[in-house]
Amino acid sequence: MTKPLTGKVALVAGATRGAGRQIAVQLGAAGATVYATGRSSRSGRSEMDRPETIEETAELVTAAGGDGVAVVVDHLVPEQVRDLAARIDAEQGRLDVLVNDIWGGDPLVTWHEPVWKQPLDAGLRMLRLAVDTHIITSHFVLPLLIRRPGGLVVEIGDGTKTYNDENYRLSVFYDLAKVSVNRLAFAWSHELKPHGGTAVALTPGWIRSESMLEHFGVTEENWRDGAAKDPHFLISETPAFVGRAVAALAADEDRVRWSGRSLSAGELSQVYGFTDVDGSRPDAFRYISEVVDAGRPADVTGYR
Repeated sequence: MTKPLTGKVALVAGATRGAGRQIAVQLGAAGATVYATGRSSRSGRSEMDRPETIEETAELVTAAGGDGVAVVVDHLVPEQVRDLAARIDAEQGRLDVLVNDIWGGDPLVTWHEPVWKQPLDAGLRMLRLAVDTHIITSHFVLPLLIRRPGGLVVEIGDGTKTYNDENYRLSVFYDLAKVSVNRLAFAWSHELKPHGGTAVALTPGWIRSESMLEHFGVTEENWRDGAAKDPHFLISETPAFVGRAVAALAADEDRVRWSGRSLSAGELSQVYGFTDVDGSRPDAFRYISEVVDAGRPADVTGYR
């Protein structure tokens, strides 16, 4: 099997679970060495208080055919990120792909409340986790990435720029976080251009993360049963789908054509031909705009 990313080095910042974990795995499946970072490890949990660990992610990367390296990092602590960059430099001497997937804000979100009724400390903490971490990481890591032309930065968020520009995301803090991530990719594209680099914002659709499966009371094997709770759940996708989108971008020699843009996994699947694990190509944000937001009955025909 061809592994187009053999010899390439990637950092997936925020790879403990969900999209980050499968982005790391799919980069590994394409042959990359992947440094997977997060706060939850076998030595202790983060404030997310979930069972997934960064060591498990690295093991999955290696099992997929890459070389997974787990590093426990709090990306809000500059010294830890500086040391991470120094370690990658010492061990690899290069970095080809940076994926900023750091989030950790789920327990902090309050939905459907105006700002004066929002818990202020929780909201500001979420912004730090969602935005400051990405800037801190880029500050220390991009000098390594720009040593060679062709570096790729992927900012993972929720919602394309078009969608987020037109829709309030039901919490001022969440809204600002997701708009900011898209804007960071635009900023990085300008800063990387003189060095031959590419930066994009990328969103999955309705992702069946570990916590989402738990919320719907299903497993990946019987996930369609979640439609009893919300019939639109049938448009959902596995985290591997966005992982394959990142791997496709990283393997594309002409990826600079996307630089500065906000993209979705569903959109890229139509261009690169990759599928979700069930062979489908869910186009979630087109579905959300044309079906969910339009108040139409759930029907994924033509959307996956």
